[in-house]
Amino acid sequence: MKGIIFTEFLELVEEKFGLAMVDKIISQSNLESGGVYTSVGTYEFSEMLQLISHLSNNTDISVDDLLMVYSEHLFAALIKSHPDLVNHYKDPMDLLASIENHIHVEVQKIYPEAQLPTFDLEERTDTKMVMVYKSDKALYMLGKGLMLETFKLFKVPVDIAFEKLNEEGTEVRFVINKR
Repeated sequence: MKGIIFTEFLELVEEKFGLAMVDKIISQSNLESGGVYTSVGTYEFSEMLQLISHLSNNTDISVDDLLMVYSEHLFAALIKSHPDLVNHYKDPMDLLASIENHIHVEVQKIYPEAQLPTFDLEERTDTKMVMVYKSDKALYMLGKGLMLETFKLFKVPVDIAFEKLNEEGTEVRFVINKR
C-alpha cells in the first residue's frame, strides 16, 4: 500500500484526535515500519489494518465510519496534489466511469507500485450507474466515501447503495443514482 495512504491517515488522526492518539495507535500496533511513513514509500496493508483497528477501539467509532471520514480527507488531499486528474471532467458519472481507463492509469504513473482496486462498470445511464468493486483489501467503504466526495466536488446530489457480493467485502456492487 502506498505511503500517501498512511501519511494522510495519520494526518487526519492528528487533526481529529490529536498527536497523542497518533502515538497511541502506533504504539499499540506491531508495525514493521515502526510507524514511520513517506508518501512515496510502500508499506504492508496489515499496518493500515492495525492502525485503523486501534483507532476504532480507542474512539468507539466503527472502522466503516472512520473510513468514511478518512475518504473526505484523502479525496481533498488527492485533488489538491493532483487536480489534473479531475479537471477535464464536467460530470461525476463521467469521472467514475473513467476510473479504470483513466484515473487508475494516471495513478499508476504517479505511484507505480500502487495496488488499486478494480471497478467494473456493469450499467450506465445518464442518472444511474452500477459498478462492482474488487479488492483483496476490502476497503469498499473508502471507495464509497471517495465516490460521495466525487459527487460533492461537482455539487450533484447522489444516493449510493451497495451490496456485498461476498462475506469478506472483497467484491461489492455499488448502485449510484443521481438525484
